[in-house]
This record gives sequence, C-alpha cells and structure tokens, in this order.
Amino acid sequence: MVSRLLGKLLLLLYAIIILLPLLMVVTATMKNQQQFYMNPLGLPSSFSLDNYRNLFVDQPMIMYFSNSILVSFTTVLVLLIVASMIAFGLYRLSNKWAKMILILFVVGLMVPSQVNMIPIYSFLRDLGLTNSRTGLILVTISLLMPLSVFMISGFMKSLPREVFESASIDGAGEGRMYLQIAIPLSVPYLAATATFLFVSVWNDLLFPLLLITDKSKMTLPLALLQFQGEYSTNYPGLLTGVVIISLPMLVMFLFLQRFFISGVTAGSLKG
Repeated sequence: MVSRLLGKLLLLLYAIIILLPLLMVVTATMKNQQQFYMNPLGLPSSFSLDNYRNLFVDQPMIMYFSNSILVSFTTVLVLLIVASMIAFGLYRLSNKWAKMILILFVVGLMVPSQVNMIPIYSFLRDLGLTNSRTGLILVTISLLMPLSVFMISGFMKSLPREVFESASIDGAGEGRMYLQIAIPLSVPYLAATATFLFVSVWNDLLFPLLLITDKSKMTLPLALLQFQGEYSTNYPGLLTGVVIISLPMLVMFLFLQRFFISGVTAGSLKG
C-alpha cells in the first residue's frame, strides 16, 4: 500500500516537473514583450492571442509549414520503405554477411553528423543541390538511414520465422512475404520508428541552417531564427512559434500512441 502511494506521488511529481515548463511557455505566448521582460515567469496582466495572430500575419507561416511537412513526410516515408526492405533482407539472410552489413550501419551511428558538414555541403554544392529542399531531403535520409535500419532490424528479429517458412513452402516469394507478412506484422514497430524519425526531422535546425538560404524554402525551426535580432529577441513571438511547431508532433503522437507504445514495448521485450 505504501509503495503504491509512493509510486503515485513520484508520478505526480514527475508530471508537475514536465507540465510546469510547458505551462510557463504557453503563458509567455499570451504576453507582449513589455509584460514578458517585466515578469517572465508570472501570469500576464491580461491574456491575449495577439502573438498567434501576428505570427501568421507578419510571417508566411503557411509556407514554412508546407516546407516542413514536405521535408519531414518525404524523408520519413523514404526511410521507412528503404530501411524496412534492408531490415527484411538482413532478417531473411541471417548469416555472417547479414551481421557484417548490420555492423556497417551501426558504425554509421558512431559518426556525428556535425563531422560531415563540410564534405556534405561541398558535395551538394558540386551537384547544385544547395538551397534546395531536394538536397535537404537527400542529406537527411542519408544521415538517418543507419538509425532507421538499426531500429527496424531490432524489431524484425521478434517476427516468428515459422510464418515465413510456411509461406515459403506455399510458394510465396520474398517480395510477397515482405508485403503481405512482414509489413503487416511490423506496423507497430514501423509506427514507433516513424514517430521517432518524424520528431527528429521536424525539429532539425542544423542542416536547414547549413543548406537553405532562400526564405521561401525555410523550414519552421529555421524560420524561428528570424525572431532573434542582433540586439534583442522577441521571446513571446519565438515561444509562440515553438508552441505552433510542437502541435503537429502532439497530434501525430495522439494518433499513433497505441502503435507507438506497443511497438516500443515489443521491441524492448523481444529485440
């Protein structure tokens, strides 16, 4: 009884620690700059949604949203398709060559992406893909491919081999087994991977900052830098942008919550 009560108190304390900063951010978006600098942590004297309205009036937020959605969804979709095919191939091979290939992908996780910034920029410049959403998508796919293969490979190890052996005896080819067996069985795992990848791509600032200079091609995190001036920063406007950026991730998690939790749980138990 005491242990259960202690556990609930710890969960309540954890929830307060998480929710308190979020409440402070949301509250700050309802202040003007004067109110924020006078009392950054307190409640505003009068609540206002002017920052949200001004954000869409003064900034082409729809364009930034469109760029972020295009980059994020295209990147995640390509990663899921290609990485799942590679992971299924490694799962079906299950020999020393498959292990060596997987080790190569793991090695790719050990190299920080920041180390490759100069060669990546030089390579894309030679290809004429700088200041291009296509170049940004290709770079993001290449950087996240090792992680995607590693995660999906770990999930696919939990798939029952007997199902594939029975399908093979019935004459099913590898393509059919991939499409009709592996993918349906891996939906929770793919949803968990997609959620993680989407958050990574959606919040990425480093490579958009490195590759994109045209305002019409900026993603949302890059666009928020415009609230920071040389001598001052519009913190209420900046925090308003942060709240707006967070909404798609929140909506996506709410829709995929069941798949995400089941996928993470299954991967942790069987991976």
